[in-house]
Amino acid sequence: MKLLLDTCVWGGAKAELQASGHDVLWTGELPQDPGDEDILAQAHREQRVLITLDKDFGELAIRRGLPHCGIVRLVNIRAQQQGAVSQQVLTQYGDELIRGAMITVEAGRVRIRPPSDGAP
Repeated sequence: MKLLLDTCVWGGAKAELQASGHDVLWTGELPQDPGDEDILAQAHREQRVLITLDKDFGELAIRRGLPHCGIVRLVNIRAQQQGAVSQQVLTQYGDELIRGAMITVEAGRVRIRPPSDGAP
């Protein structure tokens, strides 16, 4: 699966997800943070699922209707667990993400917002 990790996601998660066979980019490797709108646009343009800790992406997608190819938001997940938790979510909910779902993951809880009619 093609993934874009937001800057706030632990950089070590990239290697873990790549080891599982994913095509992963991490915005933390860019010289400057491009900002949420540009990150979401890049993920959509490249058909990547966005993985983030930031709730602002959900607001951009829901309230402003900006297009996306699936968003995973990790809430209070320790840095060293972010790669493994993301892999579990991708394995279990990959089909929903490909259809444009937004998934919020907390310890012991997963919430799925299905895509709206206009989502890919």
